[in-house]
Order: sequence, then structure tokens, then C-alpha cells
Amino acid sequence: MTMIEREWAERVRAAAAAKTPLCLRGGGTKDFYGRAPAGEVFDLRANSGVVAHEPTELVVTVRGGTPLAELEAVLADKGQYLAFEPPHFGSGATVAGCVAAGLSGPRRASMGAVRDFMLGVKLLDGRGDVLKFGGQVMKNVAGYDVSRLVAGSLGTLGIMLEVSLKVLPRPVAEATLRFELDEATALRRQNEWGGQPLPVSASLWTEGVLHLRLSGAEAAVGAATERLGGERLDSAEASALWTAVREQTAAPFACGTDEVLWRVALPSTAPALALGGRQAVEWGGALRWVVAQAGDGRVRARAAELGGHACAFRGGDRSGEVFQPLSAPLAGIHRRLKQAFDPAGIFNPGRLYAEF
Repeated sequence: MTMIEREWAERVRAAAAAKTPLCLRGGGTKDFYGRAPAGEVFDLRANSGVVAHEPTELVVTVRGGTPLAELEAVLADKGQYLAFEPPHFGSGATVAGCVAAGLSGPRRASMGAVRDFMLGVKLLDGRGDVLKFGGQVMKNVAGYDVSRLVAGSLGTLGIMLEVSLKVLPRPVAEATLRFELDEATALRRQNEWGGQPLPVSASLWTEGVLHLRLSGAEAAVGAATERLGGERLDSAEASALWTAVREQTAAPFACGTDEVLWRVALPSTAPALALGGRQAVEWGGALRWVVAQAGDGRVRARAAELGGHACAFRGGDRSGEVFQPLSAPLAGIHRRLKQAFDPAGIFNPGRLYAEF
């Protein structure tokens, strides 16, 4: 164990003995997400730095408190990147915060989610013990894949000391196309394109305009661009657009003080939400965003009607349940996992669901 790990283990044991809740925090850029943070703040940024990077093996191991921007710069120097395109939501974003939130950006539909790139994790559990799961190669899993389990856990299972991630080479070529389409037509077109060998890496529909990003080999991107048509954006405009989508600084994601930004996961073939207000569609139709007045219960009901689920992503009352309510069997699994990793219930209590 490193000196930091020993110090943190002692603090965790003391907190567990005293039943003192701990609010695990890196840069705090995702404090808005999930239920309201509670407990004594435990700053995790001191545990920082890249432990190992094997460019030829497409693997990087990094300490949890490492700034996400620092990791991305290290990868970019070798022509690589995090293919799930994680949002930062602020300059202080850390690697552990990225994994704990489990959020993926515009490439998620084509490249996979955070959990799909998790290879291993070193975790400090609620007993003050350091646990290691997974490893640094792709085929390393036997038994429960705990390294993937922590993705999206919002720090409720333990402190991520180190994370091993799969990385990929940056695409050789990219192009962004613009189409003026109504929502129904945009959804239909994207589902048609999704069944074809097209190098689509991101999509965004909002206010009658569909943007489609193509990524891959020069020949593949060029052929797809010619085949699909549309208006091609210049590279600077395209880069600014997808950064604004990833970081939610684009207009459709703006949320007033009395509003809630809802994140709705649906089958890509589902029809429009038809709820009015500002809306956006990503991931080929599988992710819908809608801004609604706080207290508007129609969003979750409409999501269920269309075979999906909804999360109150940003804004509104964070003391209630913001994620989709769990079924009894799933709630039981969550409860047992929490008991196994954090028996005293000190890590980010209530951040995911009220009882966890």
C-alpha cells in the first residue's frame, strides 16, 4: 500500500467505526448528478498520476484522482483516446469521477459505454481493505466482473484508487453532415442507416436539424459522405458542435431554475416523446433529452409507455428519487452489493437511491 492508501484506509476504518458518512469527491463537477451529496467531504484528488500506459497494448492504468484532461492529453500524445467520449462538465473532472458517474458522450452508441472499457480497478472498500479486480488485458475476467460494476455506482461501493481502461487509436478521418429533417423523419432515417455499414459515430437531432458524424478510414468516410449527402460542416465548426453536445453547453440542454433536464433511454425505433418543450435526440434515437417544468410527471410515464426509462438528470429536487425506481429483485441485488462492499454504509449514502 502507498502512503496515501494507508492514510485513507485508516480514515475509512475510523469513519466506519463511528458511522460517519463520507462524501467521496474529486473535482465535484458532477455534484449535480444523482441525489444530493451528503456526508463529510473526502477529497480524493491527491491520489493522482498515470501508473502505466502501454500504447501497443491499448491499455492505460491511472490513479483515480488524476484529472481527466491530463489523461486525455497523455493519450492524445500517442494518437489515442477514450472512445466512450466522457463528458467533463468542468475543468476539475477526474478519472474516478468519470467512471463513478458512468456517463458516456456522443460516441456511446457506436463505441460502447464506460463499463465496456473497464479492464481493472483497485478499490478501497468500507472495511478499509484494498481490493483488486480485473487486470490490464482484455481477456482477464473470471467470476464477477467487479471492475465494470463500479461504473455508474456514484461512489457508493468504495474509493477507486486505480483504474485500468482500454483505449483506442483516434479515427483517421471524420466528417459531420447537416440535414434539415423533422423528428419523425430523422428517427426513421437513423434507424435505416443503423442497419447499413456506415461509419456513424455520433448523431444529434434538435429543432428540425439532424447532425451526423462519420469517423473511420478516409475511404469509408468519403464514400459515406457522398452517399448520404447533406451539408458538410467545416472541421472547426464540427469540433465545437460535438464538444458542446458532450459538455451540454448546447442550447437544447439549458435548464432553468424551475426546470428539469430529463435523460430518457428508449429503443431507437420508439416514436417521438411528443411532450413539447426543448428536446434533443442522440445515439441514433436511443437517447432523448427533454426539458420540462419541475414536478411534471409526464416524462417518466411517457418513457415507460415507450418501453424505456427516465432519469431527472439535472435540476429539480435532488432529495427525492431521481433515477428510475428499481424492481424488487434489482433492489435486492443493489442492497446485497452495498452490504458486501460498504457494510457500515458510509460511502456516499443515498447518492444513488435513498436506501443505498
